[in-house]
Amino acid sequence: MSGLTASAFKKFKQNYFGIASLCFVIFVGFMAIFAYVFAPDDSQYANQMHLSIHSMPPGFEVSMLIQPNASPNPQSLIDKLFFGDKYPVREVPILSYQIQQQKLSYHPYNSKGLEGLEKVIDLKASPKVHIENKKFYLGTDKFGRDLLSRILVGARISFFIGFIAVSISLLLGLLLGSLAGYYGGRIDAMIMWLINVTWSIPTLLLVIAITLALGKGFWQVFIAVGLTMWVEVARVVRGEVMSVKEQQYITAARALGFSDFRIIFKHILPNIMAPVIVISAANFAAAILIESGLSFLGIGAQPPMSSWGAMIKAHYNAIILGKPFLALIPGFCIMALVMAFMLIGNALRDALDVKT
Repeated sequence: MSGLTASAFKKFKQNYFGIASLCFVIFVGFMAIFAYVFAPDDSQYANQMHLSIHSMPPGFEVSMLIQPNASPNPQSLIDKLFFGDKYPVREVPILSYQIQQQKLSYHPYNSKGLEGLEKVIDLKASPKVHIENKKFYLGTDKFGRDLLSRILVGARISFFIGFIAVSISLLLGLLLGSLAGYYGGRIDAMIMWLINVTWSIPTLLLVIAITLALGKGFWQVFIAVGLTMWVEVARVVRGEVMSVKEQQYITAARALGFSDFRIIFKHILPNIMAPVIVISAANFAAAILIESGLSFLGIGAQPPMSSWGAMIKAHYNAIILGKPFLALIPGFCIMALVMAFMLIGNALRDALDVKT
């Protein structure tokens, strides 16, 4: 580790908000990757619906009749770990039950406390049927799905869109910005024209247009957000390259006969990455907010896929109907993750500032 890198790392460690935010982001990333391991509902997209217990408050408990579901095609452990159980057990909320002579009789759950028609299951024919007491730590949504599980699975979209969108923006921004700054002339004029045209279009409108052109879906949103975030990176890289290319070590590299490609990617870009890293941290936060806005408008991740923005859209009217937690919980999750990335960006800016 070089002296400047070690000094920047030492400054970053002294920023408690930056360290805490980084730990929080790592924690969210870990929970997002292994969401189905920690989610109480490990079905695909955490989509187990129980309409009889919809919109229940945090901490709600109910007895659940579990009926195993025979899977027609065996699902691999890796597939189940990262994509959820495609053939989950069937769950039925119940009010009361009784077991007599190898027969299970029960009354389905009714939120008003009324006992419905009694149903009977022959335990000899279905020996794997059993009853569990299930607790919903964050309550249930309007479809009776476990809100905690939906939050954990929804973290995947909000978290990974940052990585994919920022990766696309870095790829385009570094390439076009370095070409414009290094060569100048007509190449610079063309690239700057493209940057200015893209910059003049409101980001959300441009994302909506790209999304509608590519179609609604998971990956389409990621690509659309990435294609709108490269202009800021390109402008910063262009300015830095224009100032660095006049340095003596670049002149020496040209005199030694190094190719333009080697000079740009081996000598210039490694020395101008500090502001790019700070911009990337801010772009992470912006990507999360844009995706949440698209999901709220209904053109982001599509049901039954879980997304924090879509969860707010589905339950924003619950704020005035006495159950605000349905919209506030995913809203607080978005706020916490965005703030964490912004604090990391501020900490990196201070650590990489040569004046300090």
